[in-house]
Amino acid sequence: MEVLQEAGLPEGVINMVLVSGPVASDAVFSSPDFAGFHYTGSTEVFQGIWKIIGNTIHKYKTYPRIVGETGGKDFVFVHESADPAQTVTALSRGAFEYQGQKCSAASRAYIPDSLWPEIKKLIIDDISSFKMGGPEDFTNFINAVIDEPSFDMLSDTIEKIKKDKDAEILIGGGYDKSKGYFIEPTVVIAKDPKHFTLQEEFFGPILTVYIYSSDKYEETLELCDKTSIYGLTGAIFANNRQAIDQATRKLRDAAGNFYINDKPTGAVVAQQPFGGSRGSGTNDKAGSMLNLYRWISPRTIKENFIPPADYRYPYMKWK
Repeated sequence: MEVLQEAGLPEGVINMVLVSGPVASDAVFSSPDFAGFHYTGSTEVFQGIWKIIGNTIHKYKTYPRIVGETGGKDFVFVHESADPAQTVTALSRGAFEYQGQKCSAASRAYIPDSLWPEIKKLIIDDISSFKMGGPEDFTNFINAVIDEPSFDMLSDTIEKIKKDKDAEILIGGGYDKSKGYFIEPTVVIAKDPKHFTLQEEFFGPILTVYIYSSDKYEETLELCDKTSIYGLTGAIFANNRQAIDQATRKLRDAAGNFYINDKPTGAVVAQQPFGGSRGSGTNDKAGSMLNLYRWISPRTIKENFIPPADYRYPYMKWK
């Protein structure tokens, strides 16, 4: 706000109000002047907002524009032609940077059995080398999660996984809040392709791997597409162009931002527009003109320099 004001933006064009969500909602949604809402947050909250607006639509002077960017269950899909070292680097960064507290963080990975032994070794090596601690030390790759409620939710999830016969923890699974809220980077192996760890968003450093038979590439692409309600980001790792093209087509609705041989995080505003559909939001592509168009109200003006003076059309004279 200070930068905008110093740049000369007149006061009142944009207003920043620091207030809790419920207080803001009561004021905003009860006003007949309410015209639009741009939301980033959880899917459940956004659905609640949409419901409130729908129930109150008769009070507004116009139909509000609603844009939402919500949750994700972002994937990395690996073909047997992929480079294991490149794949593991993308998983280590994509799943565990910022402790996985990114809506675009890699949260599930589909890995062929032909590559799994090498990828397994490399990812264990990577995670074992991670330093964990405060952000003041730049050599720490893993820091604390955002707050205690997040820590409690993630630690409860880890305990639930430990008791589940259809999943096992490959590495990690520890946590400690004696000083800060630290969750170990955790890799889960799911035996069931519809396991809850492959469907639910955790917003933390938990990556679930499903190992598929290398000769069932197409069938597993369909599994990836249909397993989660979300459609935010995803990636394909392959050196076979036909496999890349096939994944791009099959997963077109599974990821609003789709990456080829890169981690599914790191979209840059004004260079790579960001968004997703399905349970991930309205996909209005923040960082592009597509988003800005949502907030304009076009007006068409017609001026007639020779207005007609008779209602009769020329064809009416024909017999």
